[in-house]
Amino acid sequence: MQPRNMSMSGVVDLAAVKAAGEAKAKAEQARAEAARQAGQGGGTGPSSGAVPPSALVIDVDEAGFERDVLQLSAEVPVVLDFWAEWCQPCKQLSPLLERLTVEANGRLVLAKVDVDANQMLMQQFQIQGIPAVFAVVAGQVLPLFQGVAPEQQIRETLAQLVQVAEERFGIIGIEVDPNAEGAAPAAGEAEAETPAGPYDALLEAAVVALDAGDLGGAMQAYKNVLTDDPGNTEAKLGLAQAELLARVQDMNPQVVRTAAAENPRDPAAQIAAADLDLAGGHVEDAFGRLVDTVRVTFGEDRDAVRLRLLELFEVIGADDPRVTAARTALARVLF
Repeated sequence: MQPRNMSMSGVVDLAAVKAAGEAKAKAEQARAEAARQAGQGGGTGPSSGAVPPSALVIDVDEAGFERDVLQLSAEVPVVLDFWAEWCQPCKQLSPLLERLTVEANGRLVLAKVDVDANQMLMQQFQIQGIPAVFAVVAGQVLPLFQGVAPEQQIRETLAQLVQVAEERFGIIGIEVDPNAEGAAPAAGEAEAETPAGPYDALLEAAVVALDAGDLGGAMQAYKNVLTDDPGNTEAKLGLAQAELLARVQDMNPQVVRTAAAENPRDPAAQIAAADLDLAGGHVEDAFGRLVDTVRVTFGEDRDAVRLRLLELFEVIGADDPRVTAARTALARVLF
C-alpha cells in the first residue's frame, strides 16, 4: 500500500471534532484531574509535569478520544495510528512510529487506535485502508499518510507537524523526565547539551549586560548561545525578555494606552499595549488583549498579532499555566 498524502495541507473537519473548541477550553481542568489521578495511581495518558517516555505512546478508544486526543492536542500534537492485529503493514509501521515519537522527546504523542475495536472512529475518519496515520493539533485534524512510507519521509512529515504546531499554535509539547528509563534526547540535542561550561559563561555575560542596562549586549550574548544550542531554554527565555525590554524602553505609556483604547482593531496599537502589559507584570491582560485582537483581525494583521503573542509566550515560559491557557484560547479563536 503506497502513501496517499504526505502533505500537511488540507485541515479536515470531522463530526468527531466539532466539539474541539469546548474540549480545548476544558483542557486545563482535565490535565489537573489527570495529574491528581496519576498521583493516586490512576490515569494512562500524559498529564502536566514531566512524563516518562512510555507515556508518549498510548492506546486510545472511542470512550476516551475526547480526553486522550482532543484535549491533549491543545498541549502537544497527537499522531493517530489506525491499525489492526491482522494488518501486516501495520506491524512494520507501528514500531517505527513508536520509536520516532520517543525520539521526538515530548514534541509528539502517539495514540494507537485498534480499528476492529473502534469501528465508529474508523468511520468518522473515513478510513478506507490501514495503516492510516492522522494528526490532531489544537483539535484540528490533519491527514498525514496511508500505508507504509520510508522512514526518512515519515521523519520529515513529523518534523513538519511539530513546526506547524509551534508556529501556528504555539504548542511545543510536554516535558519528558530525563531520568526515566528509556528517555532519549531529541535529534541533534545530545551534542548540544554536553558543553555546558561555555554556555554558562555566555549566559552570565548576558545577565551582567542586563544589569548594566546594555540590552543590545544582552541580546547578542543570548544569540551567541542559541547559535550553538538552538534549544537552550535559558537563552531563549532571556532573549525574549531582553527583546521585550528593548521594545518598551522608549514607549510613552499614556500615549500607547490611549491609542489602544481608541483603536481596538489596530494590531500595532494592541501589540504595543500588550508589550507594556507584560513588561508591567500584567501577564493575563497582555495575553487576553492579543487573543481578542486575533479574534477581530484577518490576514497579515492577524498573523502579526499571533506571532507577537507567541513571542510573549517565550517571555513567560512554556510551563507557565497562563501560557497553556492562552494557547488554548488562541486555538479557539483561530478555528
